[in-house]
Amino acid sequence: MALADLATPMAIRVAATLGLVEHAGTGGATAAELAGRTGAAAGPLRRLLDHLVTVEVFEVESGRYRPTALGAQMHPDAPEGVKPLLDITCAGGRAELAFVDLLDTVTTGAPAYPIRYGKQFWDDLGDSPKLRRSFEAQMNWRFREHAPRIAANFDWSRFPTIVDVGGGDGPLLVEILSAHPTVRGQVVDLPPTAAAATARFAALGIGDRASTVAGSFFDPLPAGADAYLLSDILHDWDDEPCEKILTQVRDACAPHSTVVLVEPVRGYGAATDIDLFMLMCFNGRERTVDELTSLAAGCGLTFQRAVPVSEGRMALELTLRG
Repeated sequence: MALADLATPMAIRVAATLGLVEHAGTGGATAAELAGRTGAAAGPLRRLLDHLVTVEVFEVESGRYRPTALGAQMHPDAPEGVKPLLDITCAGGRAELAFVDLLDTVTTGAPAYPIRYGKQFWDDLGDSPKLRRSFEAQMNWRFREHAPRIAANFDWSRFPTIVDVGGGDGPLLVEILSAHPTVRGQVVDLPPTAAAATARFAALGIGDRASTVAGSFFDPLPAGADAYLLSDILHDWDDEPCEKILTQVRDACAPHSTVVLVEPVRGYGAATDIDLFMLMCFNGRERTVDELTSLAAGCGLTFQRAVPVSEGRMALELTLRG
């Protein structure tokens, strides 16, 4: 039953969503004060806080509740960066709640997210600027440690021009250009995200080396680059859409182009819980190197090598079939 407990994870998510850590501060606050600051009902909120005390996320003294060191991790400025993953008004926290419909996914094979919310995850982000921005922030947090390692542990300097396909607002491309000053790059992503990447490049003073193209990776891509990078893209999709993405990449390639897939890989850091999340949320999946290379081969791309580039991620190098 400890493994199946829902009270604690939901209590923590509600605490993050209400901002209880921020509202309590280091000095603490009473349940009534926190209710006034959050718009919650005082009685139910006190009972929530009492459970958070039980699980050592909060502590209470003289009726004043304050976060423990554990609870302080939910603060927006905490280095752990977990608040967007718990806040159910953010993309990550909202997606996690769709696990309640996992039975439908397992019995029908369809992702649970649209069952719960009435639309696909990506459409939901497209319809809500707040969700889209929170997802971009989540990806930046997710790559804060991975991106410098990926930039350093792979010889990107071989490629004078790189197209980062679905590269978000540019966290990985920024690190690659910083580590390899002879490289120029371009991010392809949907218009609002591409605009955010343009602003980031300008703010960092690399607008002369980094640019953006507003578009989808299901549409024709900029042609003739030396390398096409897809980082954490394919695991979001089932095989058929992956084949469409890889076909667009193949069609953009010149004879000398290289395709680099940076992915979590089954057997190398891709955990079973993440694999289940991908199934539930997108009908995506974590794949083995053999599964990825088989997908690529079906789209006319030949596997050359796979190298570890960060904890839990491999870079698979592909070329046009000769």
